[in-house]
Amino acid sequence: MSELTIRTATEADFDDVLTLFLPVFLQEIEDKDDEWYRNEWEPDRLLLVHDADELIATAAILTRQMTLPDVGLRPFAAVTTVAVKTGHRRRGALTKMMRTQLHDLHEQGREPVAALWASEAGIYGRFGYGLASQYLRAHIPKGVPFRPGTDVGKDRVRLVSREEALPLVTALYDRVAPQRTGWLSRDERAWAGYLWDTPHWREGASPLKFAVHPDGYVIYRTKRKWGERGPEGELNVLELVAATPVGAAALWRFLLDFDLVGEIEAPIPVDDALINLVQDPRQVVRTQRDALWVRLVDVDRALVERRYSAPLDTVFEVTDVLCPWNQGRWRMVVDSSGSATVERTDADADLLVDTTDLAAAYLGGVRLSDLAAAGRVRELTPGALIPASRAFLGDQHPFCPQVF
Repeated sequence: MSELTIRTATEADFDDVLTLFLPVFLQEIEDKDDEWYRNEWEPDRLLLVHDADELIATAAILTRQMTLPDVGLRPFAAVTTVAVKTGHRRRGALTKMMRTQLHDLHEQGREPVAALWASEAGIYGRFGYGLASQYLRAHIPKGVPFRPGTDVGKDRVRLVSREEALPLVTALYDRVAPQRTGWLSRDERAWAGYLWDTPHWREGASPLKFAVHPDGYVIYRTKRKWGERGPEGELNVLELVAATPVGAAALWRFLLDFDLVGEIEAPIPVDDALINLVQDPRQVVRTQRDALWVRLVDVDRALVERRYSAPLDTVFEVTDVLCPWNQGRWRMVVDSSGSATVERTDADADLLVDTTDLAAAYLGGVRLSDLAAAGRVRELTPGALIPASRAFLGDQHPFCPQVF
């Protein structure tokens, strides 16, 4: 068995990469869509692992921005296309790629934070990724009433063509995304990939449909279904975006009053307005799922990228096996504006944390105190835990509406 080698991709590797990772994610080769993948093709940020001449593994980074607490969009490394060919697993290929990605980011001074969606949630903790955001998969029966007095405004929600919707949708997204923690930047290529709509992607449902409101939009699919008592159609939301409470209420009312539909399914944030709009919240059946896994590439550079909810002066003792430059004691000082400075120090540590757990708290949706209750964060100085936990919390739960 030959030694595994790793290199950066070139334009000539496009077909080989597509042919490798589709079967890994249980997609058939004949269904591959070259044009779709071009929207995520950045060969200079794609690592390939070979066994002799055989390509056996891939891991890529997309150049994107993410909204961090109270600062808007900031650069991050969007890790994707992580795949190891069947028959070559548990030989160290994944570890080789993860280590190379992180070391390259550090050595080149690129994005201080990386994030990914995990196909299997048990994989990435050992590489320093912490679960930083979750979301809800909501199922709501048609016709659920709102609380009395809910303001849906006077503006009508209009069903429009894709061509008419796109400029309205992209403009509104650009208006809202910098205010919502966990949301991503979208350029023309990112939009093209996100709204890809060939018959293979629809899985028997309709093409994407677009409904717009002056303060929001919803993108969805429908699927015909009939039962013994009549219509039981399905309406599956891809994305609902609202800039105002009235816009959110109007869009949800539009969906909940949809003719021939029995149930609406939608991905929503943990703190979505829908829960407080409906008269009977039990009608919104919610399943919680993991979303963004975050990695702090450089602890000092990452921690100063966001703002915090309260002043703080704390020394963290950080452990990080994969990225040894992060190990040691860091003094973090947050001023009254929420801005932080982070510097190495010889002072006694107040809290002992692994970089995985610091990453989990990074987007403001996970309490350090909850991690401490699980034995994952240790308070070394009595009274140090709660102020740090409060400072890291954000004003909203992080939510990433787009899998990458």
